[in-house]
Amino acid sequence: MISDAIGAGFKRILDAIVHALARSSINPNAITFIGLLINIGCAFLYGYGKFVAAGLLLIFAALFDMLDGQVARRRRRVTRFGAFFDSVLDRYSDIVVYVGIMVFYASNTAERSMLLVALTGLALVGSVLVSYSRARAESLNIACKVGFLERPERMVLLIIGSLTSVGPVSNPFLYKMPQVLWVLAILSHWTVVHRIYHTWRELRETDRAAVEAALENRKDAPGSEKLVRADYSVQN
Repeated sequence: MISDAIGAGFKRILDAIVHALARSSINPNAITFIGLLINIGCAFLYGYGKFVAAGLLLIFAALFDMLDGQVARRRRRVTRFGAFFDSVLDRYSDIVVYVGIMVFYASNTAERSMLLVALTGLALVGSVLVSYSRARAESLNIACKVGFLERPERMVLLIIGSLTSVGPVSNPFLYKMPQVLWVLAILSHWTVVHRIYHTWRELRETDRAAVEAALENRKDAPGSEKLVRADYSVQN
């Protein structure tokens, strides 16, 4: 009941912002670019160890991430380039935030940790590949929105890790960024593997039929049988 009320209130606020922006002359692509600049600001804050401030700014960045598409739809300015531009800048936003965290853990401070640098790097790679695997699958006409660590979930985890970086270190409920990085490093790659398996299952019969058709078309060509069989083994 309370969560429904909070969700409804947030939706009204978001709708009001979208309505105001839609009535202005701002280009939806400009909103996307502003979101990237906010994420760059987050990266600088992370690099200087200002995790709480970075987490708060990341919430603001997440808001902008939701606004550009809604404003474009409200103004009937949805374009293929806009979708492409949004996707590319989202990847930049993901990468720059992780780089900021890596800079902090690699710096000469008491929190210096090569393990956390490596975990952040793995989380960065996983973050990019989660999006890339879906894009490649969809380029093959395969719906691939599977897995449970998409961009919104990753941002929520980073915000949680950031906002808990305050207060006494001895508190068991605070300073959870290292645990968040473990989760991101493991589950992002788990999601990639899930998407690879999903795409393989969706394409398996199509690929088999294509190879069998190639075998049928080339079976009469001299010396082609061995080559086609080799192709079939590669496909499977």
